[in-house]
Amino acid sequence: MDPSAVVDRLRRTTDSIVGEADLLERLAAGRPLRIKYGVDLTAPDLHLGHAVNLWMMRQLQDLGHQVVFLLGDLTTRVGDPTGRSDTRPVLTPEEISANAEAFLEQVSLVLRTDPEVFEVRRNSEWYDAMGVAELLGLLGQVTQAQLMSRDMFRARVEAGREIAVHELVYPVLQGYDSFALRSDLTIVGSDQLFNEQLGRHFQQRLGMPPQVVITTTITPGLDGGAKQSKSLNNYIGLTDSPRDKFGKLMSIPDNLVEPYAHVYTELPLDTVAALAAAATTGGPPARDAKLRLAAAVVTRYHGAGVARTELNAFQQTFTHRTQPTNIPEVTLDHPPATVLDLLQALRPTNTRSELRRLIHQGAVTINNTRIDTPTHPVDATTDLVIRSGPRTWHRIPRPDTD
Repeated sequence: MDPSAVVDRLRRTTDSIVGEADLLERLAAGRPLRIKYGVDLTAPDLHLGHAVNLWMMRQLQDLGHQVVFLLGDLTTRVGDPTGRSDTRPVLTPEEISANAEAFLEQVSLVLRTDPEVFEVRRNSEWYDAMGVAELLGLLGQVTQAQLMSRDMFRARVEAGREIAVHELVYPVLQGYDSFALRSDLTIVGSDQLFNEQLGRHFQQRLGMPPQVVITTTITPGLDGGAKQSKSLNNYIGLTDSPRDKFGKLMSIPDNLVEPYAHVYTELPLDTVAALAAAATTGGPPARDAKLRLAAAVVTRYHGAGVARTELNAFQQTFTHRTQPTNIPEVTLDHPPATVLDLLQALRPTNTRSELRRLIHQGAVTINNTRIDTPTHPVDATTDLVIRSGPRTWHRIPRPDTD
């Protein structure tokens, strides 16, 4: 494929390219590029925002280039302060190992994992073997002024918050990773540009051509505010079910239809423009635009057949106000005394405060009766159909009385 065409294809979700001329030259050389994809093993919850980078890497994999998936098991013990005002807690080795497995499982939803185009590395490979003298040599190649130019560090200082020395070292370690992996290219969010620029710095200082850095488009979360984040509960997870992906996309503000369709789908750009125009009019046209967007996203991850099923289910449930036909059936070991106890059994990943909020918002019904009190008693002697939130349904059959 012509190098310019490759880069043009990537531009759809690209914010900036550092070293574009180098990228064109390396693509023209015809050798497989080594694409660094590094993750800290803190929270293995990848969402559609993360997947923007993954899909760009997948395009390059399909052209024969190799993704080097770097599990930052050593740097996870340090903690990158990006986007945080405080030092992160340190994870145990067992937690790091479990998170590594979860990350591998999630990236495989987008990336090819055949050995020709996928390699897994851990940065403990070189850091565990590095002596103090060598580490001090690395630190000696970076100045205090370079580190303090990072906006997050400046913000911490201006707010009177402490910065631990190991946090200052983190960008140095991530930068050196690029040298250790012989990275040709890395695709990151703009919040990682500082660290990856240090990668270019180390590669040049140590006699290696500097990696190209592509930063990608960042979109707002589901509420139209901050970027997607689990802590803000404004994200669509890669491991979300097709139904949850579809339903969450139908809940977004109308003004997010255009950026989401542009970044999260492969719909033709003229189609994206038409959806954006429809969304600005509000009402049924905006609803239909979201239906098209949701179907395109579900198709990308789960296939066209699943997307048609979810489209039909959504229309049946929300347009015609009927119950879904495939409500998951749950059998409970112990009958719950209250609605709050019932929801905690059905939704174990939610906190009790989150479930109370759901009840007080009027988002919980049992057999089509709205429940607004957490202590409302549950009649466990009959069939129960529970709706908790706009998209979550459960059926509990009547207990066997024999």
